[in-house]
Amino acid sequence: MNDFSNWEDLNDALVNCRLCPRLVEWREKMAREKRRAFQSQEYWGKPVPGFGAPDARVMVLGLAPGAHGSNRTGRMFTGDASGEFLYAALHRAGFANQPASSDRNDNLKLNDLFITAVCRCAPPDNKPARIEIDTCHRYWSSELALLPNLQGIVALGRIAFDEIFSMLKITTSQRSKYPFSHGAFYSFGEESPWLLASYHPSRQNTQTGRLTREMFDAIWEKVRNSLI
Repeated sequence: MNDFSNWEDLNDALVNCRLCPRLVEWREKMAREKRRAFQSQEYWGKPVPGFGAPDARVMVLGLAPGAHGSNRTGRMFTGDASGEFLYAALHRAGFANQPASSDRNDNLKLNDLFITAVCRCAPPDNKPARIEIDTCHRYWSSELALLPNLQGIVALGRIAFDEIFSMLKITTSQRSKYPFSHGAFYSFGEESPWLLASYHPSRQNTQTGRLTREMFDAIWEKVRNSLI
């Protein structure tokens, strides 16, 4: 269900949200203390809105802002290693106008794509609690409803993957038919967006070789081939 009828109301409510005390405390603490490399910068320190084309046919759903990435820059997957890996791949696939993203005023534009996350505040240890995930559901599900041309969703990581099934109201007993694996593609009929699973482009995954450039490029090629 869409809690908001337009982008302005949605984003205004989102950036002013203080519903999760633990996350509010953590994101603001990180914005005050800062990482040494970013001491001269002003941190965003608020919930992070989604970013991309309002006519997008594809939604990319991640986990949450990084404490010194999106929590610093105020834009999804901007200013950290995950974003460097993601936006370079999107540029190679034609979904982004440039291969790098450093801050929210760097003229990055997305083509046919909208990027968002399950949680909008940086969580301690990158681990949002179940109640925090549930509280934030209203925001990304409203974004989904405000994308009139949406055809599919790319889930970056297992938590994002699981949340999409919750949104689709697929029961636990039915879930066994849809296991998570990198590159798994599922269709649920004309009334629902298709789902493509990917490993998250975290530093842990990319530097250990669990997610390579070739593996990630294959995801975006599959996206391109799935659009109608």
